[in-house]
Amino acid sequence: MIVRRALARGIVRAARWRLVGTVPDAGIMVGAPHTSAWDFVAMLLIAWGNGKSPQVLVKHTWFKGPTGWALRKTGGIPLDRENPGATIRALLAEAKGHESFMLVIAPEGTRGSGEFWKPGFYRIAQQTGLPISLGFVDGPTRTLGMGPMFHPTGDVVADMDLVRAFYADKQGIRPANRTEPRLREERAAAD
Repeated sequence: MIVRRALARGIVRAARWRLVGTVPDAGIMVGAPHTSAWDFVAMLLIAWGNGKSPQVLVKHTWFKGPTGWALRKTGGIPLDRENPGATIRALLAEAKGHESFMLVIAPEGTRGSGEFWKPGFYRIAQQTGLPISLGFVDGPTRTLGMGPMFHPTGDVVADMDLVRAFYADKQGIRPANRTEPRLREERAAAD
């Protein structure tokens, strides 16, 4: 782990980016704005730079050939978005058995901005009792890091207001692909 930490910090410095904040010992780490395929690397650099070895949910189609091997070796977990149930159940069971369980989830796509974030990070945090930590990539300031951590209260609108306030000035690597932090569940809560 010492080697990974030094490697991550060295890569961040060599790329002329800054690493800020501290990764908690356990939780659900949101990786946002997720505007580039490079965000996977950015989240690993944040975690490794803080001495953590997270698991990262990645679309299952990336796990073919040498890319799949590399993803698995760096904590990648294939997720079939059409049938995520078995993967999520296994992760929930693992989370309950480990004090240092860290899962990175990117709640938005990279191909372009969308209307909503995917709610998996919020649901998994509620089901496990783990806190949500807000990781970020901000291209204009060349900053990678961690922001606040919170436990979901069940008031999805209030919780997402906190998330929106934090990410308001974070642009990602490709700002045009950024999706405003919003969950479909907020509509139901407002009705």
